[in-house]
Amino acid sequence: MQLIKIDPRALNENPDRMRQTNSTPQADALLLATIKAVGIVQPPVITPETGGGNGYVINAGHRRVKQAIAAGLEEIDVLVDEAADDNGAMRSMIENIAREALNPVDQWRAIERLVALGWTEEAIGVALTLPVRQIRKLRLLANVLPAMLDHMAKGDMPDERQLRTIASASLDEQKEVWKKHKPSQADPQVSWGSVAQALTKVRMYARHASFGDDLAQAYGIQWVEDLFAPADEDSRYTTDVEAFLGAQQEWMANNLPKKGIIAETTNWGEVKLPPKAERVYGKPSKSDCTAMYLDRDGRVQSVHYRLPAAKKSKDKGTAAGTDAADESTAISKPRPDVTRKGRRDHRRLTNRRPP
Repeated sequence: MQLIKIDPRALNENPDRMRQTNSTPQADALLLATIKAVGIVQPPVITPETGGGNGYVINAGHRRVKQAIAAGLEEIDVLVDEAADDNGAMRSMIENIAREALNPVDQWRAIERLVALGWTEEAIGVALTLPVRQIRKLRLLANVLPAMLDHMAKGDMPDERQLRTIASASLDEQKEVWKKHKPSQADPQVSWGSVAQALTKVRMYARHASFGDDLAQAYGIQWVEDLFAPADEDSRYTTDVEAFLGAQQEWMANNLPKKGIIAETTNWGEVKLPPKAERVYGKPSKSDCTAMYLDRDGRVQSVHYRLPAAKKSKDKGTAAGTDAADESTAISKPRPDVTRKGRRDHRRLTNRRPP
């Protein structure tokens, strides 16, 4: 690099600069006071204009140049560097992060710029010493409504769980919710909890599924990866609750034990056993029956139960316990009540509420 003196007014703004969000008036005032007192401590970095121009473009130090002009300086020291293939995008981002942390929105914009220039997520992670998982989290901001992004860039950010919920919703859904919860002059702070709650959808997780890829495909289930979940667990999920429950029901029907039924649950999530049935705790005997059901998370659960012993009948040896045997299958579901399109044909199989 070459150190030269130049009129700060002769320098051109770089349209690809990393820090797009305006700094606070307090930060600008502090920088201006510092420049008036001791000058520019670290010279800005500039590069020659491409395309045959004779001027220079600011690569790093836009705020320093701006405040130098405000301070009335006629000349400042600058470092002249050769233009990089990425127009200095990576150098500018690293310099800005080292000087003052970019907010997540500006980080995301910088990452998207680097991706557009051919950088891979792995290469960006190595250059910025950031986990690839963090790079992918920031790229979720691409799914956030622009109006929300503009507000987040001011420093009012949701937490990771809220951001995950917002990014999972469609832009149309976000737009409708933002109309009700966007900031006002009277209340400039956004209640991100309320925004996330309004966009919350029930999730059914792949790790809770007993069915395999064949039924998932048959029911049209598309798994989405939750990038905010711990790295050591299967974080795939679907919001198509009906299809998920339908696939679970069909799996139970296909894997029902010989003395088994598919049972319903109460409003509190407890399994409904046949009348007079006694639940078995511990190791079941060969004569005991099995009830399979879906819990509130959509997971397949099973319990064992036994019915009262059949009593002898006076009518030619017919067992009076026949009714009890009938009761054992009274709530059995030989076929699921959900089609492979994920629509219920009759009644809900489980009484669920969002977690």
